[in-house]
Amino acid sequence: MSASKALFSEQLKEAARFLREGDDFLVVSHVNPDGDAISSTLAVGEILTQLGKRFTMINDSGNPTKFAFLAGDRIILNDSLHPSVSFKQVVTVDCADYARVGKVMERIPEGTPLLNIDHHRTNDGFGTVQLLHPDAAATAEILYSLINELSLTWNRELATFIYTGMLTDTGGFRYANTNPEVMKIASELLQWGVPGSELAVRLLERLTLSQVRLLQKGLGSLSFSHGGKIAWICISHSDIEELGATSDDMDNLVNYPRNIEGVDVGILFKEMKPGIFKVSLRSAGEVNVAEVASFFGGGGHIRAAGCTVTGSLEEVVADVVREAGKAWA
Repeated sequence: MSASKALFSEQLKEAARFLREGDDFLVVSHVNPDGDAISSTLAVGEILTQLGKRFTMINDSGNPTKFAFLAGDRIILNDSLHPSVSFKQVVTVDCADYARVGKVMERIPEGTPLLNIDHHRTNDGFGTVQLLHPDAAATAEILYSLINELSLTWNRELATFIYTGMLTDTGGFRYANTNPEVMKIASELLQWGVPGSELAVRLLERLTLSQVRLLQKGLGSLSFSHGGKIAWICISHSDIEELGATSDDMDNLVNYPRNIEGVDVGILFKEMKPGIFKVSLRSAGEVNVAEVASFFGGGGHIRAAGCTVTGSLEEVVADVVREAGKAWA
């Protein structure tokens, strides 16, 4: 067994012990959660249910509308609990650093036992116990191993949570993180009745009318630099206000500039408030966009990352494009 596999095996045992021995858990993922964050939160909830534990699931941004169907009667709170409510243990999923859990961290006293489950290479190792696997395609893939370590009962719902996290973080099993192990696990999960084609259509293909209108606005701003290797689109705060768009509506818009032939880095600039831009970056492979995002205080993966940058549109675009273009300097 390689050193990395041995370490992960030991981490699995420690994580299983943490869950078996604890109770009254807070389960939390990163703000503005994606499919992996939400499905991993729900999967941990099911794990704790099978273990007979008390728990509360919270996300500072709430559960995005497009993922609400996954939760069923399970509730992921937008931290609306009374300030006096506290928790004895914490499980974070898909958070590369502690700050990514958002304001809910304010109700977690220093020293509270915390299990950090994540697959980002930029994870800084926070928490009491770490279950980290940077080679995993998704945090949900790590949870697949943890479920088996705990000898829990697989069912259609639990399999759907794990499959959804892997489906979304691999771009429908199209990204470079789709390896033989990912496909092996996906095949096994489908045997539990996971509606694979339905999930693909619902989460990867279907567009809301607001998304289409935002795309119209964004493509009107399509720009290129560095000989066509970088392309970007911009969505202004006034566009968002005019269309009544949500964060859900902006999902996957960054893929349109990235998918243009000859483009290596696609960027989406979303002005969430006047002068405050959320920047999404996608790479076809030549540029490590996690490094670009980290320069601005963000993070992510080699091919998918994000950050928040303040300034005028012209300043923000110039700064981010300049940093992304250093690969060809």
